Amino acid sequence: MVGIVDYNAGNIKSVERALGFLKADYVLSKNPADLEKCDRLIFPGVGEAKYAMEQLKLTGFDTFLKDWAQAQKPLVGICLGSQIIFEHSEEGDVECLGLLKGTIRHFESVWKDTSTPLSDRTSAPLSDRALKVPHMGWNNLEYTNGSTPLFDGVDPKSDFYFVHSYLIQPDDSSIVKAWANYGCPVPACVSQGSITAFQFHPEKSGRAGLKILENYIK
Repeated sequence: MVGIVDYNAGNIKSVERALGFLKADYVLSKNPADLEKCDRLIFPGVGEAKYAMEQLKLTGFDTFLKDWAQAQKPLVGICLGSQIIFEHSEEGDVECLGLLKGTIRHFESVWKDTSTPLSDRTSAPLSDRALKVPHMGWNNLEYTNGSTPLFDGVDPKSDFYFVHSYLIQPDDSSIVKAWANYGCPVPACVSQGSITAFQFHPEKSGRAGLKILENYIK
């Protein structure tokens, strides 16, 4: 059984539609207690990090998600949910869940920071100001660090749908399993232990995205 975390800041309907298409058994709830018996969780999100963290604390999902991760149960974060599992976000200057080590930074912040350790992993010039923020639309990926089983059966030439102004900057670059390129390397998928997170929206990325979700629920 898949649990969907509903904390008033998620792209819930599109996730529900995707799981319905895959005929997956799932539970959607604003109450952490309703998800305790699930086998795996999907933690979606859209909007602002500070507001999302406020909602997580109000609903009790902040403690629930920390306990879930501590128990090494499967968790997938999507978009904002892929970001606030890290320690701190520049968006609202807010402390986040801290399930993984790293920060969330605005594109402009990363582009201007020539000391960013990940900046030498892209062929695109960091000074390219023709790029618009948010990064919105379809982008292909480059698998790295052994990828992840959730990409099994996914054509490596596939494009995925992104909408974001902030990006993950993990302390340990080895947890990045796929990159996109948008003026700097964009960690599109990170995975460590039982946690995997996608900066893009698999539920909005057509057949390739559905295959990722199918791999996860199986």
